[in-house]
Amino acid sequence: MTSNRAPIAVALDLPTLEAATTLAGAVGSTVAFLKVGLETYLRDGAAGVDTIRAAAGSDVELFLDLKLHDIPNTVAGAARSIAALEPALLTVHASGGPAMIEAAVSALPNTQVTAVTILTSLSAQDLAQIGYEGDPLSAVVRLARLATEAGAQALVCSPLEVAAVRSAVGPDVRLVVPGVRPAGSAVGDQQRVATPAQALHDGADLLVIGRPITAAGDPAQAAKDIAAEIARR
Repeated sequence: MTSNRAPIAVALDLPTLEAATTLAGAVGSTVAFLKVGLETYLRDGAAGVDTIRAAAGSDVELFLDLKLHDIPNTVAGAARSIAALEPALLTVHASGGPAMIEAAVSALPNTQVTAVTILTSLSAQDLAQIGYEGDPLSAVVRLARLATEAGAQALVCSPLEVAAVRSAVGPDVRLVVPGVRPAGSAVGDQQRVATPAQALHDGADLLVIGRPITAAGDPAQAAKDIAAEIARR
């Protein structure tokens, strides 16, 4: 990550490749990462990712957010299939278990395999309904430990859990935090949110920000405003 870029990954889950490319070009000089998720990757493929990256400039890193979750052999094969894109980060679900995480790490030694703990769209009630015991914080910390012990170099957790996760896994694991909303922004479908300054104060390394930038009237200026907010913290 270059020092003059804000620790922001812009979520490029947009309805067309043209929209994603335009957005990448608008924010490419401000943010450190472009996050390409399932919507964009399944529609536009590797060629689309290359187009988006070219629009943003060569210094912006790729966060490939595919949230792989399958048997270890399948996840290893999926990880190898995107190796040519050289993503800095690739997500897998921590709930896939240690063997699955180890398979992804072995398949992509030059990428930080990033384990997703609990989706930020899930509330405590949601977690109880799908069988997770305890509160969201306990589940997140448990999965964070499991994933890092299996070799994950980065974790995804909500802003409300980042301080506890940092305490649990130490300083060397990159913490990627979605559910970040600048003061006054709509929460949308996120359940566990915080401001950029608060998330960074609590131990986040990289902030995932989507609609506050992508849905803004001027996405380039919105990214700059958030970067300035971070710089002032």
